[in-house]
Amino acid sequence: MIVYTTIKQRPKGIALITVMLVVALAAVILVQMTSRLQLQMQRTENINFNQQAYWYAMGAEAFAKRVLITSFEEDNKITHLGQTWAQGKTSYPVDFGEITGEIKDLHSCFNLNALRAPKADGGIEKKSLARQGLEELLQILEIKDVSQFEAEYMADALSDWLDEDSAIASAGGAEDNDYAAREFPLLPGNHYIASVKELRVIEHFTLPVLYAIKDYVCVIPDTNLHQININTVSAEKPELLQALLGIPKEDAEQALTARDEEGFQSIDEFYNLKEIKKHKLSDEQKEQFVVDSEYFTLKTTASFNNSYFALNSIMKVEKNDQISVISRTVGKD
Repeated sequence: MIVYTTIKQRPKGIALITVMLVVALAAVILVQMTSRLQLQMQRTENINFNQQAYWYAMGAEAFAKRVLITSFEEDNKITHLGQTWAQGKTSYPVDFGEITGEIKDLHSCFNLNALRAPKADGGIEKKSLARQGLEELLQILEIKDVSQFEAEYMADALSDWLDEDSAIASAGGAEDNDYAAREFPLLPGNHYIASVKELRVIEHFTLPVLYAIKDYVCVIPDTNLHQININTVSAEKPELLQALLGIPKEDAEQALTARDEEGFQSIDEFYNLKEIKKHKLSDEQKEQFVVDSEYFTLKTTASFNNSYFALNSIMKVEKNDQISVISRTVGKD
């Protein structure tokens, strides 16, 4: 009897254990499915939030275009810091978020692409005023370990990065072999650069140099245009005038403070200032400066709930006073 009872109860115990294992397995699967479902729902929600932040940023771009159009409808002959677009960083509250934007004139800084200079007869690169100006600026800013020698080498390397060929133009230049020999090899762009950050991979440029010049330089895509708007250069950056005109810093400071809120009405008005006139500038030097602008950049950040979207848009004022967007960069500059 004892043996019979034991034999009959053993299958019941195995069945119970099997049922418990199945229940436990089902519980684990259910927990996994629930977790994945919650993760997928959160992911979908984040995508929706990011998309809304993106459209807020695009709305800011459309608004900036309208601001520029309005500014030039009122005065299309000159561009100055008294116009509506030049109000600085502005924030607007929106549903569940905020939009912050700032328009800057790309003619108020040095276009690095201006060093893509044409070559003279015989294939010898002509040392343009833009290149000379960059070399002077690098020295004027008194960057540690940057002398005239290093400044020339940096200008050489940037010129080689921008030009179309693979021939080293001068002593400080760098081309395919120099970049291919690095620990992380690459090839030079041999084209216009798209961002100031691109200097980080160009020979001789270091992070201290980048930090020192970032407020003085900019990039206008796909053009070597070298025109500085004297009406929009910050009064806190006289070094730019000092470098490009080869004048003392004191004269550059006084020239910038001499303009009123609406700037100089003509470029001759600037050159007739006593601080500028006494230096007897050449016609080529004078051609570097204008009183109107056609390229602007909008830096905007949009937030929606806990999502953020940063957009940098470069815009051009066309001849018919319409605004076209020529490039967009996602992320903080």
